[in-house]
Amino acid sequence: MRSFYRGRDMGRVHSIAELTELARHRLPHFAWEYLSGGSEDELTLARNRASFSEIHLHSRALVPCHPPVILRHLLGRELAAPMLIGPTGYNGMLHRDADLHLARAATARGVPFCLSTVSNVSMEVIKAHVPEVDLWFQLYAMRDPDIQASLLSRAQQVGVETLLLTSDAMVLGNREWDRRNFIRPRELSLGNKLDVLRHPRWLHQVMWPNGLPSMGNLEPYLPPAERNALGSMKFIGEQMDTLLDWGMLARLRDQWSGNLLLKGVLHPSDAERALALGLDGVVVSNHGGRQLEGAIGSLDALRLIAPVVKGKMALLLDSGIRRGSDIAKALALGADAVLLGRTTLYGVAVAAEQGAGRALDLLREELTRTLNLMGCTDIQDLDPDCLADLHSHFTGRG
Repeated sequence: MRSFYRGRDMGRVHSIAELTELARHRLPHFAWEYLSGGSEDELTLARNRASFSEIHLHSRALVPCHPPVILRHLLGRELAAPMLIGPTGYNGMLHRDADLHLARAATARGVPFCLSTVSNVSMEVIKAHVPEVDLWFQLYAMRDPDIQASLLSRAQQVGVETLLLTSDAMVLGNREWDRRNFIRPRELSLGNKLDVLRHPRWLHQVMWPNGLPSMGNLEPYLPPAERNALGSMKFIGEQMDTLLDWGMLARLRDQWSGNLLLKGVLHPSDAERALALGLDGVVVSNHGGRQLEGAIGSLDALRLIAPVVKGKMALLLDSGIRRGSDIAKALALGADAVLLGRTTLYGVAVAAEQGAGRALDLLREELTRTLNLMGCTDIQDLDPDCLADLHSHFTGRG
């Protein structure tokens, strides 16, 4: 599959699947598994894609193919398309300053960029280098209330208006590929060290000259000698609040005056409870299949949650988006927008900002084409009547 792409001509890449294959060849094995792997037997990872394949689109005839309207008003902002780059951690393993490249790609295309607590580039650096970015911030709850208060204050100072609290990663999922690749924390096995040497381009774009980066948002809280990859990992492992509960979420609602969303919601009752606490939205997500193995697919969960809170709060979805038609299906089922994780990471691993931008462009082009072929002139018109669930139909016939 590599023959279609030469040099920096990203126009020769025609799908997220091609970007994925390029990323697989460009990354050393341990980094590829970090990017692409799920927990345990990866059933949830697979389910996220399978759920999209089980839903089919209706097409209406004789609708003129004018450019469809894909603008979306979300949380007081206008998005050029119903998507944003979602929070992902330790992107510096894929490309130096990957978070900056993602922020630039998103901003150039009029969509938000959400920075993770465990990003390698700090929120201050992102804002300084990409001042026009619509910057969201994803928070992992911290044991130390002073550290959490500091993170929130810093986010406000750089102009963050939307905060996402992640609720589904207080305990890390069983990621067996991690134990396969490392003999101890941050020390690769001999086989993986040899494999790294077979990837000189990755060594140059990630490791040279200072090795793996630390987590930029956490550096102010680390002793100077521990402001490195290992020190950052140790710190977040010790600071993650495993006792996060609804009471803490209520306190956070009081502390944060901007938009507040709960990420990691899979059950309608949790969405209702978030609404009752005054949250502005939820992100329907199973953490990309990296946490609870056997969890419901994100799109499956959306079908249950949308009837409960649609129209009452912002409803977003992540996990499994690979095509513009996937976005159309999610919107038809009630999502206001989707968050992109691996999709844009494949791009940034291949060609930094240009690669991430190509991923966004591909999805936008596919979404536009899908709407034309459906006979849909505005994403506002997408609803469940646009879909045909053939699996359920045939199962119902017995």
